[in-house]
Amino acid sequence: MVKRSRIVAFLLIIILCASVLGGTTKNILNDIKLGLDLQGGFEVLYEVTPVDSSQKITKEVLNSTAKALDKRVNVLGVSEPSIQIEGNNRVRVQLAGVTDQNKAREILSTEANLSFRDVNNKKLMDGSDLKENGASQTFDENGNPSVSLKLKSAEKFKNVTQTVLNMAPNNLLVIWLDYEKGDSFETESAKAEPKYLSAPQVSKVINQDTVSITGSFTIQEAKNLADLLNAGALPVNLTEKYSTSVGAQFGDQALKDTILAGVIGVGLVFIFMMLYYRLPGMVAVITLTVYVYLNLLVLDLMNGVLTLPGIAALILGVGMAVDANIITYERIKDELRVGKSLRAAFQAGNKNSLSTIFDANLTTILAAVVLFIYGNSSVKGFATLLIVSILVSFITAVYGSRLLLGLLVNSKLFNKKPTWFGVNRKEIKDINEGYNTLTLPTKFDRIDFVKYKNIFFTISGVLIAAGIVVLFIFKLNLGIDFSSGSRVEIMADKSLTTEELTTELKKVDIVADDIMLSGDNQEIGAIRIKGDLSKDKIAELKTELKKTYGHEPNISTVSPTVGKELAKNAFYAVLIASVGIIIYVAIRFEIYMGLAAVLALLHDAFFIIVIFSITRLEVDITFIAAILTIVGYSINDTIVTFDRIRENLVQKKRIKTAKEIKDIINISLRQTFARSINTVVTVVICVIALLVFGSDSIRNFSLALLIGLIGGAYSSIFIASQLWYVWKKKELKKKGVLITVKEKRKNSDIPQV
Repeated sequence: MVKRSRIVAFLLIIILCASVLGGTTKNILNDIKLGLDLQGGFEVLYEVTPVDSSQKITKEVLNSTAKALDKRVNVLGVSEPSIQIEGNNRVRVQLAGVTDQNKAREILSTEANLSFRDVNNKKLMDGSDLKENGASQTFDENGNPSVSLKLKSAEKFKNVTQTVLNMAPNNLLVIWLDYEKGDSFETESAKAEPKYLSAPQVSKVINQDTVSITGSFTIQEAKNLADLLNAGALPVNLTEKYSTSVGAQFGDQALKDTILAGVIGVGLVFIFMMLYYRLPGMVAVITLTVYVYLNLLVLDLMNGVLTLPGIAALILGVGMAVDANIITYERIKDELRVGKSLRAAFQAGNKNSLSTIFDANLTTILAAVVLFIYGNSSVKGFATLLIVSILVSFITAVYGSRLLLGLLVNSKLFNKKPTWFGVNRKEIKDINEGYNTLTLPTKFDRIDFVKYKNIFFTISGVLIAAGIVVLFIFKLNLGIDFSSGSRVEIMADKSLTTEELTTELKKVDIVADDIMLSGDNQEIGAIRIKGDLSKDKIAELKTELKKTYGHEPNISTVSPTVGKELAKNAFYAVLIASVGIIIYVAIRFEIYMGLAAVLALLHDAFFIIVIFSITRLEVDITFIAAILTIVGYSINDTIVTFDRIRENLVQKKRIKTAKEIKDIINISLRQTFARSINTVVTVVICVIALLVFGSDSIRNFSLALLIGLIGGAYSSIFIASQLWYVWKKKELKKKGVLITVKEKRKNSDIPQV
């Protein structure tokens, strides 16, 4: 008997979700902050000068300055800033969405050198006496905003207060921020708004490690001061040389193109899911829609910044989220083919797929967390979106899909309709025949994945050797993010266009790496050119641009310090993530599977690098993000295959021959082959949509992902499992027999040797 109440509950949940999404999506989209590339912001150029005559401005000092400025940007609530070192003594800061330029200037350039002095301006203590992160916004006895400071030594503060007390009646402890030579307490105290922060009277010796700064602060001013003190003093003096509002780098059209590509890609994925998986595919479309909504909601609640590569990552996340649904639906189809009832197949499919989804997601999160810790700028933002995407996909695919599909299954309306779940009646076996997932025939039974392992190893080996030679000869075509270059700033009396500036540069045989327009009427142009310009070329360029626009351009050298730091951190992130994955898989599976999985992901990343070297495509910061994304995809795909091998091993008590290992691998690969192909197809659909319809600015990013996805599917199917087979075969020869977990620990599903 059909339980109509389950159908009604299903429809009510759909109506509720549609109402929430329809009523709140527009507000969420309006609240999400866009990155500098999408919305523009504020740009300022500083000249770095020594604090005193003994200091020299070196690369190390400039790097320290860039890091100090990065900390201060957090005070402004801006994510993913662009901080570039230019020449030998300049730092350029670009901040997305900043409207209060004066506040930005103040926070960035304030030296934050705290000092405690007597009325004669003698320094008694300074910021070095503060504990790390020891400043906090508090309230004084009268409820007025103040700043509390935790000191390293109560004894030192006791001595300071004793010194000031001995100066009675002028026993004042004057607290200064950025005291300069020539400043005087006597002069400042006569002003209505003195330069010093406060000058409390010391009436007794204070033996404690906490001091409070009071004054006419607002809550926000007190908080900003505390944040600045925690960020630390600047190691140099900064002089503002230039500042302007920045126009969006890629423009509205690029944003519209990328969104259009996303809509087309996601729409095609939805159609594929419904055609291939029928009723479960329809449920997947619903949960994937909720998945996209929740990603945007979390990004909004996190006060995150959405950049153009971030939009691409969000779109591609849909393809990855499909994977969890595909794993479950393929298991349900297998159980139906064995001859189980729809309800039994649904329960068994959910149970058997949970550990696979858990392991695949956890290993990818592990890589993303390491990337977040060691990455910076856009890579850190990319890692954040990846972590959010994985967590949200787990919730929607595991719980959301099962809830909705469970209502339909338990309604009993589809009990005799296996075709609604993508299973042909001719494929269904009689339950009494005793088939199980290990013995169930598949469409791919003729394929022997292990037999031709040496051919696949040879192909990969030859390609790797050729790739090393190619990299040695051609190297990489590094973008300006990773190579030295020049920056040209031009001011015009009219609105500029990128096409016009490109034409002007061609007159002197120069190709721009990047052109950005800014100003109220886009009358300011900022051009980045890869490689150092010769003196003759600079003179020729200045003459040409001055003749056209009436103003001589400003030309400076750009240092790749920030980009190189990003690449180095990303490299460390991959290494550390690889070690973490090996350890996790060794505990959850076994050490050989962990090693095979990591070699497969390094194999995939390497080929992306080689192809970019051969094609001379430019390597920029988004390329690094693409490499790291492929690392996540590759490990996900490989772990799913190993999970099925592990499950099939459980059904064996002892393995005595290499043929038994080979058979288990072949059976496992055949059973997961459809899932592997379907998963990569859904993600490739999104990537191709980005390539065809998306913005040119992320074309290299999309191409790197496409290459990596195809390589990832290849390595998961033809390399990783075969490597594991070779190692297990050698181990079998040494031991004579492999005892599986079922024999050692019957209640566990984790095979051990």
